[in-house]
Amino acid sequence: QVQLVESGGGLVQAGGSLRLSCAASGKIFSINAMDWYRQAPGKQRELVAGTNRGGYTNYADSVKGRFTISRDNAKNTVYLQMNSLKPEDTAVYYCNARVVKGVAGYEYDYWGQGTQVTVSS
Repeated sequence: QVQLVESGGGLVQAGGSLRLSCAASGKIFSINAMDWYRQAPGKQRELVAGTNRGGYTNYADSVKGRFTISRDNAKNTVYLQMNSLKPEDTAVYYCNARVVKGVAGYEYDYWGQGTQVTVSS
């Protein structure tokens, strides 16, 4: 089995910064995409930022220039550096990883448990 463990959420004032981490462990051959999603109360889960194994990154328009996604392939860990935080960034943030478990190359989708980010005005 594969587990994703997130950390780094919390309460911060508007304009502040937080850094989220998500570490994957278990039966892992390799990890393709690793993404961050968020879900605010009453809203659908949305993609915040994503990265593939080769280092390609993409961002939601609402976070471009403020958030930076990065990953350490050796540690199977993805990070989300969040700067200039706004109250509208308040949400539960989830890590998603598409994991390859063996040489056959089949990809499996895993989610973390979520970490709360609250930005006060």
